[in-house]
Amino acid sequence: MASSRPSASAPFQGSVYDDLGVTLGPDGGTLRVWSGAASSVELVIFDDTDLDWITAVVPLEPVGGGVWQATTDELALGTRYALRVDGPSGPRNTFNKEALLIDPYARGLVPVRRGQWRAVVVDSTPDEPLGPRPETPLDRTVIYEAHVTGLTKRHPGVPPALHGTYAGLGHPATIEHLTALGVTAVEVLPIHAFETEPRLLTQGLTNYWGYNTVGFFAPHSGYATAAAREAGPQAVLREVQQMVRSLHAAGIEVILDVVYNHTAELSIGGPRSSFRGIDNAAYYRQHDDGSYIDVTGCGNSVDTSTDAAARLVLDSLVYWANEVGVDGFRFDLAPTLGRGADHAFDPDHPLLRAIVDDPRLAGRKMIAEPWDVGLGGWQTGGFGAGWSEWNDRYRDRVRNFWLSDVDYARRASTPPVGAGGFATRLAGSSNTFSAERGPLASVNFITAHDGFTLRDLVSYDVKHNMGNGEQNRDGADTNRSFNHGAEGPTDDPGILATRRKAMRNLLGTLLLSAGVPMLTAGDEFGRTQRGNNNAYCHDSPLTWIDWQHAPWQDDLLAHARRLVQLRHENPALRPRRFAHEARTVPSASVIDWYDEHGETMSPERWTNPAHRTLQYDAESTPENEAPNRILLVVHGNERPIDVTLPRLDRVAGYTSLWSSVPERPDESLAVLAPGSVIALPGTALHLFRMEPCSE
Repeated sequence: MASSRPSASAPFQGSVYDDLGVTLGPDGGTLRVWSGAASSVELVIFDDTDLDWITAVVPLEPVGGGVWQATTDELALGTRYALRVDGPSGPRNTFNKEALLIDPYARGLVPVRRGQWRAVVVDSTPDEPLGPRPETPLDRTVIYEAHVTGLTKRHPGVPPALHGTYAGLGHPATIEHLTALGVTAVEVLPIHAFETEPRLLTQGLTNYWGYNTVGFFAPHSGYATAAAREAGPQAVLREVQQMVRSLHAAGIEVILDVVYNHTAELSIGGPRSSFRGIDNAAYYRQHDDGSYIDVTGCGNSVDTSTDAAARLVLDSLVYWANEVGVDGFRFDLAPTLGRGADHAFDPDHPLLRAIVDDPRLAGRKMIAEPWDVGLGGWQTGGFGAGWSEWNDRYRDRVRNFWLSDVDYARRASTPPVGAGGFATRLAGSSNTFSAERGPLASVNFITAHDGFTLRDLVSYDVKHNMGNGEQNRDGADTNRSFNHGAEGPTDDPGILATRRKAMRNLLGTLLLSAGVPMLTAGDEFGRTQRGNNNAYCHDSPLTWIDWQHAPWQDDLLAHARRLVQLRHENPALRPRRFAHEARTVPSASVIDWYDEHGETMSPERWTNPAHRTLQYDAESTPENEAPNRILLVVHGNERPIDVTLPRLDRVAGYTSLWSSVPERPDESLAVLAPGSVIALPGTALHLFRMEPCSE
């Protein structure tokens, strides 16, 4: 119905959508709810301890624009409440006036039973100042993707009562690891309230990752300490705010992985917990017959072409940014948020522009997962200015170069492709991101929560997901992985040594590439999920990080720390913009390429699979930093090779900074003259700082 699809021309300015949810005042609480199709809306109040015992029912009155409102002294801090909504039924809206629904703007939630919740009135004002945010510039950002439980559940320095909790993530022992590693931001998997799908419950599994949102404002209580859960939603929120405060005090930003593209109401026939009962036609994408248009693969898709849905998303972001203090957001299946009324993706969609233009969100980092499963859903490089994006093209090319190409060469004597595509990714993916957006639009990653861990990537040719209960049908089949001669665990010292060097090459590439690097928690010391590349349903030691390390894992961690340190120290590795041929562009890296003989790369060598050795010369004159020039030597096949360092004007010598070849990162480092020859074994990286000639 047209009446349930308000215009999206200006959904983010002052309007009837202001002050939705509960606002407390001297006369009690005011509740404002939007439903463009309702004929009646009621506030239902419950007993504090018996969440099925109704103590009061207050009707809401229409106040224009689809908004319903009531002011009552029944609403106070801690009040448990729900909504009942009735209206005319049609193909796209079927009301049930007995259903008890969640207020979409509820700041606190408590579960009653499967698919049913009670909203709780909380005071979101922090009990003490949140303190200054780190405001780390994007070029200095190193992201660490982590799960609240997975990171802290088994940490020996975190008290057992805090294991798996927000407080555990904010504990000094956890923070000590993050600061020693050198990361500047933690990107936490979803902490909006969520629940497990019925299918998983019947199999004795759980939704561990949290991509099944119940409410966009309330934090997930399952990650709070037992004491906070017992005290209620107010205490849970305080624990989240304290976690953010503690990380900020250590200079670490907090980025939330947010799921606004779908909800836990699933497909038609799923739970009627909120949107479906309030105004199904306005909140979910549908055909005229009421069937859902699912571009998420999760049963429903939130329809941000409507004012109500778009404004809800924006209001949620502003809440988490300003009331909780978070520093940015990673948007799951972000193209869904940018689809218009015609369901096509538009990079200038009003919501996408508002997210990066709203002054209340100024300075926050906005990161898109630039794909969904709908038509035209793969949009890497397709978002506008102000957005960064997960770069799957980077992930795939780097995996190919160090793993699947090497596997192919073992069977066919020569890798399938040359080094040209890899070099483009190393230098910032200029073929994907416009000059206006620059290399910092690319969030580079080798692994993420979804897929193999770094260790499994070099240890398994195929996924091993039988424990997920789907007969190994779930999870990606194309992983670009390579087991190096044995599937899974092995005692073969040659295979183990080659795997460990492959991990160092992958980590080195990630942390020395132009763009914004993202590490996955535990990859810095080679954690494993035993070949499961879709461990979304395992809240168990399979997914919890093991902090007891073998010596080789300590060595890998030392490499990761050294690489992050080198990234911070060498601005040529982290340009803010593409320079092309203009050597005077500030904060850009001018790039030259040389072959193994120290000569300029010829066009033929870029594409020739027999020549996968290159030298990457990046020079930067950053704003407010000293000029910097580095040389990264890349050797991408398993044949040993001698590499001649180039003889260049203005270069007096090469200071060796890091190599992937030794087990320890501080071995075999030296200062070499131009024209020196270095011997590299198969597949290797070597980083030098180029020393200028004295005037």
